[in-house]
Amino acid sequence: MTRDRLYLYDTTLRDGQQTQGVQFSTAEKIRIAAALDALGLDYIEGGWPGANPTDSAFFEEVPRTRATMTAFGMTKRAGRSAENDDVLAAVANAGTPAVCIVGKTHDYHVTRALGVSLEENLESIRASVAHLAALGREPLFDAEHFFDGYKSDPAYALDCLRAALEAGARWIVLCDTNGGTLPHEIGQIVQEVIAQAVPGDHLGIHTHNDTENAVAGSLAAVDAGARQIQGTLNGLGERCGNASLTSLIPTLLLKPHYADRFETGIDRAALQDLTRISRMLDDILNRVPVRQMAYVGASAFAHKAGLHASAILKDPSTYEHIDPGAVGNRRVVPMSNQAGQSNLRRRLSEMGLEVEKGDPALARILDRVKARETDGYSYDTAQASFEILAREELGRLPEFFEVKRYRVSVERRKNKYNRMVSLSEAVVVVKVDGVKKLSVSESMDAEGNDRGPVNALSKALAKDLGRYQAVIDDMRLVDFKVRITQGGTEAVTRVTIDSEDGQGRRWATVGVSANIVDASFEALLDAVRWKLVRDWEG
Repeated sequence: MTRDRLYLYDTTLRDGQQTQGVQFSTAEKIRIAAALDALGLDYIEGGWPGANPTDSAFFEEVPRTRATMTAFGMTKRAGRSAENDDVLAAVANAGTPAVCIVGKTHDYHVTRALGVSLEENLESIRASVAHLAALGREPLFDAEHFFDGYKSDPAYALDCLRAALEAGARWIVLCDTNGGTLPHEIGQIVQEVIAQAVPGDHLGIHTHNDTENAVAGSLAAVDAGARQIQGTLNGLGERCGNASLTSLIPTLLLKPHYADRFETGIDRAALQDLTRISRMLDDILNRVPVRQMAYVGASAFAHKAGLHASAILKDPSTYEHIDPGAVGNRRVVPMSNQAGQSNLRRRLSEMGLEVEKGDPALARILDRVKARETDGYSYDTAQASFEILAREELGRLPEFFEVKRYRVSVERRKNKYNRMVSLSEAVVVVKVDGVKKLSVSESMDAEGNDRGPVNALSKALAKDLGRYQAVIDDMRLVDFKVRITQGGTEAVTRVTIDSEDGQGRRWATVGVSANIVDASFEALLDAVRWKLVRDWEG
């Protein structure tokens, strides 16, 4: 059976950059573009030339890609010719093979937002698209607010699409700009558009996630006949974001309903890089990845309940809709107070700890996990601390060193500029090979700013561990989370710390106490011990 071609259009570098708190540097945009190109996207929208210095610089250094690099702009302004509109000229001068221009298709926006007549808006669309086509570019027309416009005045909304198509637009992209159109409405309207104005192989879809339906709306458009999908990595985008390509791409490639009917520019081998690319983007943005994200999240294939974990041992398909490896992710069987012995033995085996069925230590480990979670611990996201606990019960945890005491203080004082600043100082005393070692560290960055008492403790603990020091020198703390598990004067603090090393490994540890410093130190101590268990060869 011949499969239809679907074209995937990424707008992470433009629409994704409109996410609150997101701002890419030129170097970061180039890095992301290279990853998108390696993945196999058909179009990469690089940004809006002239809108800001970063986007302008990107198009001056735009990388060569297999994907069609696209500049974004808007239709010419009323009262000017397309040849003499400086905004349209900036987009055309970017020199990209394709240019996507946005124009109004909602009558209300034309008369209220633009303040021009409906006919003047149609002329702006025609002239702008024709001008780009005459320059030898591939024009795309983003029909802004199309679905709301169609509901308001379908005849005018369709006239806008026809104007762009007749002027030479390769793609007409229907935009659910406000994100309020539901999937069944999108499907119905797309069918009507194809029947009355634009062939499906010239029609695209661009959805926003304001009702948590962006992916569903995009798929509804494809089912109705649209053949281009626009979206962003990790669903970045204005307000609630755009349709997430990290969900759409594997759905299109791995679900028979789509895989049997359509082909894309992405093959199965490239798909296995999807999780890495998703997390690379979060790393660039200095964000903690969303664990529950479909396909690529750390919890996407995590099986916490004992019943689930037991079934997974027999057949992964019982609780997994795809093989995690298909998208470069992995299965996780975390430990929690819902775990059973089958879950526990599997988890221990993954750590390299083989334990015979019926070993009394298994019951002790489960009892201890359940008791500690009652006290506020959580091991389902702190697997390294669980391993330390299990090794203690199994008698397989070497005593690398002993912590004799520690202290942390915070002082407010004036700096050389006569400004009041905070300074954190930590003292840690450990006993290594029978010798006591005292380490003192202050928490300061290169500019002399205090980085807090936990940072000071971390530096002091890892400052001098004798013959073990070289093993932990490449460790660094990458995330620190605090949660109060009870309220009032009896509040209990849970601290979870993510650590990373030079080998690219990342592990999480947990500590619990009424005192946030004690909870933090417990988690820090587990992180160091886990690293030594993994790498010490003495």
